[in-house]
Amino acid sequence: MAAAGSASWQPQEEGLKEICGLLEQQISPSSSADKSQIWQQLQHYSQFPDFNNYLAFILARAEGKSVEIRQAAGLLLKNNLRTAYKMMSPAHQQYIKSELLPCLGAADKHIRSTVGTIISVVVQLGGILGWPELLQASINCLDSNDLNHMEGAMDALSKICEDIPQVLDSDVPGLAERPINIFLPRLFQFFQSPHASLRKLSLGSVNQYIMLMPSALYASVDKYLHGLFGLANDPAAEVRKLVCAAFVQLIEVRPSVLEPHMKNVIEYMLQVNKDTDDEVALEACEFWSAYCDAQLPPEILREYLPRLIPILLSNMAYADDDESLAEAEEDESLPDRYQDLKPRFHTSRFHGSEDAEDDDDDSFNVWNLRKCSAAALDVLSNVFGDEILPTLMPIIQAKLAATGDEAWKDREAAVLALGAVGEGCINGLYPHLSEIVAFLIPLLDDKFPLIRSISCWTLSRFSKYIVQDSGHQKGYEQFDAALMGLLRRILDTNKRVQEAACSAFATLEEEAAEELAPRLEVILQHLMCAFGKYQRRNLRIVYDAIGTLADAVGGELNQPVYLEILMPPLIAKWHQVPNSDKDLFPLLECFTSIAQALGTGFTQFAQPVFQRCINIIQTQQLAKVDPVSAGVQYDKEFIVCSLDLLSGLTEGLGSGIESLVSQSNLRDLLLQCCMDDASDVRQSAFALLGDLARVCPVHLHPRLSEFLDIAAKQLNTPKLKETISVANNACWAIGELAIKVRQEISPIVMTVISCLVPILQHAEGLNKSLVENSAITLGRLAWVCPDLVSPHMEHFMQSWCIALSMIRDDIEKEDAFRGLCAMVRANPSGALSSLVFMCKAIASWHEIRSEELHNEVCQVLHGYKQMLRNGAWDQCMSALEPPVKDKLSKYQV
Repeated sequence: MAAAGSASWQPQEEGLKEICGLLEQQISPSSSADKSQIWQQLQHYSQFPDFNNYLAFILARAEGKSVEIRQAAGLLLKNNLRTAYKMMSPAHQQYIKSELLPCLGAADKHIRSTVGTIISVVVQLGGILGWPELLQASINCLDSNDLNHMEGAMDALSKICEDIPQVLDSDVPGLAERPINIFLPRLFQFFQSPHASLRKLSLGSVNQYIMLMPSALYASVDKYLHGLFGLANDPAAEVRKLVCAAFVQLIEVRPSVLEPHMKNVIEYMLQVNKDTDDEVALEACEFWSAYCDAQLPPEILREYLPRLIPILLSNMAYADDDESLAEAEEDESLPDRYQDLKPRFHTSRFHGSEDAEDDDDDSFNVWNLRKCSAAALDVLSNVFGDEILPTLMPIIQAKLAATGDEAWKDREAAVLALGAVGEGCINGLYPHLSEIVAFLIPLLDDKFPLIRSISCWTLSRFSKYIVQDSGHQKGYEQFDAALMGLLRRILDTNKRVQEAACSAFATLEEEAAEELAPRLEVILQHLMCAFGKYQRRNLRIVYDAIGTLADAVGGELNQPVYLEILMPPLIAKWHQVPNSDKDLFPLLECFTSIAQALGTGFTQFAQPVFQRCINIIQTQQLAKVDPVSAGVQYDKEFIVCSLDLLSGLTEGLGSGIESLVSQSNLRDLLLQCCMDDASDVRQSAFALLGDLARVCPVHLHPRLSEFLDIAAKQLNTPKLKETISVANNACWAIGELAIKVRQEISPIVMTVISCLVPILQHAEGLNKSLVENSAITLGRLAWVCPDLVSPHMEHFMQSWCIALSMIRDDIEKEDAFRGLCAMVRANPSGALSSLVFMCKAIASWHEIRSEELHNEVCQVLHGYKQMLRNGAWDQCMSALEPPVKDKLSKYQV
């Protein structure tokens, strides 16, 4: 019935004309018609059940119309099907499918390609089973020997392989084998086709299966490799690029498949790494990092290093069409274009030992052969270390010695190479470090801006060692020369150099920390001068450098002479940037670092800063439900940055923040933030809750039970791994509240303990900080309510003691051990079965600073020694390693 029905559907002349007319207006660049009006008109037509039939008819049969109109109909059809296909009547679905199939072999390439895209969408929505004719039609086309038909079917197949590869590797009822088994031999056959388009599409399709590695491909992997080597020197660059991509993916996913052929593969990669086509060379260059990451034996690669390193270095020179060359001409007076402003991401406050590594924010920049080659050299230097220096250094020296303006790109690449191996080859470079630094410092003043900028970066790669050597006269002179050199570059007239210098300086600040104190005045003068002249994009980096400086020197910053340079420009900017402007984020972050560094010295600036944070949070919470009356669009990042600045203020001012909190509605705002649906808002909110608990718990008191309930909920979630940082901060905040409100915490103690114990018992899969905070909070709850916690000791003693022994000595660890002693006093038998673990935890102390706690621990150990007669104590002692026993001798047992 459906087939007969679909055959009887015919378009009406009128409707056809109207839709074609609209499509024509939509695609014509000169058309004066309002595009949004046309779009609305087309949306209106979409309501008619057979509108998509019209589009299919235009695409497939409107021979008299231009290819552009037919394509436009096809693209609109594809988008409509995405949303409407499953709701369409079977007759209409069938009509559209029956119109698409004959077009696989359409004479026009664009029509074929559009049809291929639509076919892939239909298969995504209805599966292979929903379109049994498609398989047979595709096979007929592939086997037809007619180029249009072969290309059309191959195009559709390649899109299915790209979008939904697993569909072809599934059992289809009624088919003797999986579709992939039917297609693979044909795809391999096309590797040898005289037509480049078919070689490219078939190889691209097979490559999509490397990750999935269906049994059909695994069984014929030798045939695949044979095909890859056959295409290795294909005249078409696109095919060579796909050959490289296949080898890179194979080494990432199935290195064992390549191992028997590794030498041939490496030889080939060395050859194509010099390909005249940059995209092919780039794809080949990915191989070296992938090889090292796959943890294959380095020996195989070692013998090729003398050939590989020169290739990488020659590819590290700027290409003539590199966009950076044009950017490097940009003067500081040119305002930034909108697209130059990278999206920026604020990381919410996190209480505990960080696990995350800071990644350089290079995601914004275009990946190219130069960067990929430098990254490969960096990875190789970390695997082979100083072994690469005998090959590398003569080339670097020769490039650096090249004179004349035309050789500047070689000099620049040599400086980049030095920086790239600065980490991996540091042992071999270290004896020559002062010569290297002495060589780099004058390059900071080179006439070529890109040499100035790369010299900043390379210097920063050695900053740890420059700081390390600053203890003696010559070392200090070099440190000072590097510092002053970077400061000069911060005031460069070139934007690109400003950016590199500021970032390099921030790295130096982190390494130098308090060593910067004697130079604070001149550093601040340079940074604030940059602050006055930078355009928006680089201004963000200055904020970062100021914040990093505050973190590095801490309280040293709290002197009138420094504050007079630092604060007036920042306060002026503070008044200038409105509450709805994203440029406020880096400013809020910068103030956070300054507030923490200045401590009570920030009091004179605190009131307006505190008030503004409160206002921002209030406005944003309103904007969330009613953007019109709030006057701004909701953006949670404003809340996160404001909460974090309030945390910085609380940390800096200590109990001095009390008067500000008492006159505000922070408590209620904070409770709302603790319940927010966005995890980064909750993360920062619990960090602030913990900070406030330390200095003014009295102001949290009226809503204490609500804060505790909501904090406990964060630990009891099936999705703990996804919101681990929220759980971490909530856990820490509960502990901070517990030691302040003591017995009032008792209603939630058992709820929290029941969440903490599983975390400690499954510690290996979780973030280190969460495990540490869980151990500390459990101890704090035990210290405050030993009678509630101690009856359950034997359930958690062992895993808790293991976690305690990993924590470094500090006040928080002292609190946890007070809890341990309190529980043992209440229930001595509860720890008997875990005594060895308890002894190890006690031995993990370097020294207990609190005399009172030291004595309590002595009493616990002596208590057990008395309790365990008949050699049981000695048996426990003999289970401990000698270093642990030595540590315990401090406690006279």
